[in-house]
Amino acid sequence: MKKYYSDILSNLKEDSEPLKLNDRVLLIDGLNTFIRAFVMNPSTNEDGIHIGGIKGFLLSIGYAIKNIKPTRVIICFDGAGGSQRRRKLHPDYKQNRKVNRKLLRAAHQDHSAEDNKLAMKYQMQRLIGYLSNCPVTLATIDKIEADDSIAYMCKQLLPDSNCFIMSSDKDFLQLVDDRITVWSPTKKKYYFAHDVKDEFGLIPENYILYKCLLGDKGDNVPGIRGLGHKSLIKHLPILFGPDVLTLEDIIEYAKTNSIPSRQLNLIKDNEDKLYLNYQLMQLHETEISGSAKEKLQNILKADIPSFVKYDFMKMLLEDRMLIVKNIEFWIRDVFLSLDTKAKE
Repeated sequence: MKKYYSDILSNLKEDSEPLKLNDRVLLIDGLNTFIRAFVMNPSTNEDGIHIGGIKGFLLSIGYAIKNIKPTRVIICFDGAGGSQRRRKLHPDYKQNRKVNRKLLRAAHQDHSAEDNKLAMKYQMQRLIGYLSNCPVTLATIDKIEADDSIAYMCKQLLPDSNCFIMSSDKDFLQLVDDRITVWSPTKKKYYFAHDVKDEFGLIPENYILYKCLLGDKGDNVPGIRGLGHKSLIKHLPILFGPDVLTLEDIIEYAKTNSIPSRQLNLIKDNEDKLYLNYQLMQLHETEISGSAKEKLQNILKADIPSFVKYDFMKMLLEDRMLIVKNIEFWIRDVFLSLDTKAKE
C-alpha cells in the first residue's frame, strides 16, 4: 500500500516532458474553503481583529499548491443566486447552513450572528482582493454554484487534463476517475478511485446513487429514513458491486428482488424522492445555460494574471497580517512557481 501511494505522489511531482498550462489543473471550491477557514481558524491580527478566514484560506490553498504542483489554479465561487435552480426543486436546499462556532477564541471574545455575518462579508471582499493579485483564475458565474462550474470544467472543458478538486464536499467523489482526483483539505487525503472504494465500499460512479439513498445533511437534502450504510450493504448488494448502475437499476432491483425486505420496500415507496435527490446532487451532466457555459469557456481561455507582489504585500501590511514567518519563501514556493508556469 505504501508503494501504491508513493508511486502516485511521485507521478504528481515529476514529469518526463515539460507540462502545458492545462496538463495538471487544481480547481478549488472557494466558498467551501473560505467558510471552513473562517470557522476553524481563530487567528487575529496585531489589533485583535479576526482575520482567520483570509489567513486560513491562503494557507490552505498554499499547502495544496506546494503538494500538487499544478500547472494552473482555478478558484470557483458560487455566483449570485447560485442555488436558485435547486431551490426551485427543493426550497429547503442549503437552508440549514449557519456559522455557529465562537470566533476569536484566542482573544476570548464572543460575537453575535450579525457580527459574524459582517466579518465574513468583509473578509471575503478582502480575500478577493488578495486573489486578484495572484496568478490564479477566478470563476464566478451568476446563478451557478461552484460545484457546477468545477464539474463542467473537469468533464467538458478539460477532458484531457489531470484535474485535482480541492473541497471537503463529498459530492465531488462522484466525479473521481482515472484523471479526476479529489483533495480533501480536512482529511489531508487524496481520493483516487481506490480510496473511494476503500472508504465506502463502492466504485465512484455509483457514489451519487449512494448519496441519493442516504441524502446530504450538509445541503439539507433528506435521504430515505430507515436506510443506512450497513443496511444497504445487506439489502442492496448490487450497489457495492463492480458494475456502473443507474437509479432505474436500483429501483428495479427493489421491485423485483425475490427476497423482500423493509429496506427494499422503502426504496420502492420513495422513487420520487430518489429522482429529486439525483437532480439536486448529480454533477455528471451539469444543468447550466448556454451563456454560462460560454462564460466558463472564456474564463479558461483568458490570460492568467501575473503575480503582483507589491500590491499583495501592501494588503498584508494594511491588514497587519502575518501569514507565515518567512513570507518571501512562502510566496516563492506558492505563487512565483505558478507565475512562471503561466508564462511558459
